[in-house]
Amino acid sequence: MQKPDILMTKPMLPVVEEQLDEAFTVHRLHAAEDPDAMLAEVGPKVRGIALSWAEVNDAFLAKFPNLEIVSSFGVGYDHVDTDACLRAKVMVTHTPDVLTDEVADTAIGLMIMTVRELGQAETWLRDGNWTKKGGYPLSQATLQGRTLGIFGLGRIGKAIAKRAESFGLKIAYYGRSQQAGVDYPYHASLVSLAEACDTLMVVAPGGAETQHAVNAEVLSALGPNGIVINIGRGSVIDEAALADALESGTIYGAGLDVFEQEPCTPERLMKLPRVTLLPHVGSASQATRNAMGQLVVDNLKSWFETGKPLTAVPEMK
Repeated sequence: MQKPDILMTKPMLPVVEEQLDEAFTVHRLHAAEDPDAMLAEVGPKVRGIALSWAEVNDAFLAKFPNLEIVSSFGVGYDHVDTDACLRAKVMVTHTPDVLTDEVADTAIGLMIMTVRELGQAETWLRDGNWTKKGGYPLSQATLQGRTLGIFGLGRIGKAIAKRAESFGLKIAYYGRSQQAGVDYPYHASLVSLAEACDTLMVVAPGGAETQHAVNAEVLSALGPNGIVINIGRGSVIDEAALADALESGTIYGAGLDVFEQEPCTPERLMKLPRVTLLPHVGSASQATRNAMGQLVVDNLKSWFETGKPLTAVPEMK
């Protein structure tokens, strides 16, 4: 029986590539000397795509007239034009759930690091300042008594809220609509949420709907004790407005795991003392990435064996 042809856009974990090679005829775009020539040759044969950080739009889909499924690595899929996929009758899947706990743990860790300046304190020690200059200066912020406003109360947002409750934080949230069965106070606008909290946790997905949603108005509403944490998508925060707010004292600090133009990190943010920056490591443990990769494989296998995916994106359900 002939194996279905699939395209791999970028290298994946060994456990993923081994399984894909066993089940499919895999065409590796990243290994092609002339990607355009390769796509012209194999595009009509490709029925599935194992996607990692490539933009999928009408122009991309036009290269694959017989494409049936895009199996995307990651829970976020703002790089995939789902409307274009629906028009082309192409299924889109992602990898939710398997990374929820890991990202929620990272979010809480980043929040604590930012509030208590733990990264800066470690640098103080490593630079020899503890012996040369004495103890690290007292952190002026504390986690105690804070109210956490969550922008995007989905799977990950709820997992963060559950963890934050154990630290004694009050919880409120904002999203596209109020959720049934959720007891946390709901705010009808992001500005209203910012006014009601002093710690804003951004868990919202990227895309046109949330582009620069955290802007100068929201940051001003958060206030001088305010701290912004972002483990969602970099595009959700207006980074220039954030730098302005930090430099002027409009807000207190920020902790970011994602950025607008990764891997580029704004110099203005890197120079500020109350900013903690991570290189998009929210789900970056070996165990979690293996589980995400396995779901990429399982979605492709399920589609070609049963005609049904395991974890279709919401627009496809």
